[in-house]
Amino acid sequence: MKSRMKNPVLIIPEAMQAMYALNTVVDKSGLPRELVWLVQLRASQINGCAVCLDMHARIMQHGGETDERINAVAAWHDAPYYTDAERAALALTEALTRMADRTDPIPDDVWQPAARQFNEVELSGLILAVSVINVWNRLNVATRQVAGEWIKSEEGRKILERHAVAQ
Repeated sequence: MKSRMKNPVLIIPEAMQAMYALNTVVDKSGLPRELVWLVQLRASQINGCAVCLDMHARIMQHGGETDERINAVAAWHDAPYYTDAERAALALTEALTRMADRTDPIPDDVWQPAARQFNEVELSGLILAVSVINVWNRLNVATRQVAGEWIKSEEGRKILERHAVAQ
């Protein structure tokens, strides 16, 4: 498998800086990192982004997440491994990622549980986290980035280590 081109954020470094800046904002929102990881993994599953699926599963494993929670996130509705807050975040993630699939993209029955679980700063961070991973997914899918290539770079290893240190 071969990518169509380099990821656009590698060609336009200012874009990488902007993406990292948004990730930093999400990190400061007060959301638990495990919740952000679940959101990133679920959106990447929906979007079929092999690079992000590979990356976020590795990050989650490296950060101490259980195999049960990683493996069952696609079926979170029926799996007993997630808290009410995580379920609300995953429902919102699915709605935000699939906005074109409904006439009411974010219905009240999705919004209200999230609004009950998270304060405004956290909810803002959650919306930003879902938005950012969707951008990454679109960049990777459009250019057919190859899963597993990221870990071979020095930057990839730093990403993995940064998540391990944050424990």
